Amino acid sequence: MSSAVGVKEDLSAANGADAASSSRMTRAAWQDFAGLYPTDEACLASFLALELAEVLQGAKPANLVCLSNKRRSCGRNLYLLWKEHGAALLEESGLKVRVLDDRGSSILLLLYSQEALGALLAQKSVRSILDKAGYDNVHDFDAVLDELEARVTGEGFPHEIGVFLGYPLKDVIGFMGWAPLAFTCQGPWKIFGKPEQSLRLAECHRECRSRMSQRLASGCNPLDCLRDRLGTVADSYQQQGAPFLAAS
Repeated sequence: MSSAVGVKEDLSAANGADAASSSRMTRAAWQDFAGLYPTDEACLASFLALELAEVLQGAKPANLVCLSNKRRSCGRNLYLLWKEHGAALLEESGLKVRVLDDRGSSILLLLYSQEALGALLAQKSVRSILDKAGYDNVHDFDAVLDELEARVTGEGFPHEIGVFLGYPLKDVIGFMGWAPLAFTCQGPWKIFGKPEQSLRLAECHRECRSRMSQRLASGCNPLDCLRDRLGTVADSYQQQGAPFLAAS
């Protein structure tokens, strides 16, 4: 199984059924405004700004981005554009990247905030989960990412990757079968146990993406969207600090 397929099937990620709240709207699609950005660099920047909306706005520590080595409907190949412009664009954003898998036909990226992901991985509860999952040195940030990368490129797929994406820990361990929690509902990820806080977090993610989509659809410079690390998160969590930490 390819890493990209594993992400889609094992995590029921963002393209899945989105039942997080009664105010649910259609998930913002990059294709809706890709034509506004005619240069290769701006095209890739607009894609990354939307895919990283939750991270840029402080609602998630990291996101997975999979780029296929083929032309999109806009006529561009984002895999090749990433190879050419990705490093420079990330430098603009202040985010970091770990290439989890590059098969030539596609590339799977973990794009993250060093500060936010570091704070998450330093939590005792998170370290306990990673230790139980077999990570050798849970106190070493780079060693943890090295282990994650090795697992992604190995056999199967590491279900604990949900921890790195800021999903509530109860949902991660429920999905892994480590806790007697009933499957409650399907949002952007599978939700176990009491759903309220998980649904609020999912709505927070949607608000971040919607906000970024509106900026891009209005013709905002996508480089500015990557540079502007907004100080506030979505309305659902305005008084909560980092929402992924609150939900854990």
